[in-house]
Amino acid sequence: MATLNPLQFLQQVRAEVGKVTWPNRREVVLTTVMVFVMAALTAMFFFLVDLTIRTGLQAVLGMFG
Repeated sequence: MATLNPLQFLQQVRAEVGKVTWPNRREVVLTTVMVFVMAALTAMFFFLVDLTIRTGLQAVLGMFG
């Protein structure tokens, strides 16, 4: 097992961070908006599924009660 001293480790970390392609402001805003839109669509879908199941269950239980 190779051991690195802390200075070498920090130099390697700095070199790797320099290779990262960071998103620009437009990309961050666009992906954030996309996340909120998808979350809203998912919430509406599950609301409609819940409403359908609840209505159907109430109808079935209404027949026997």
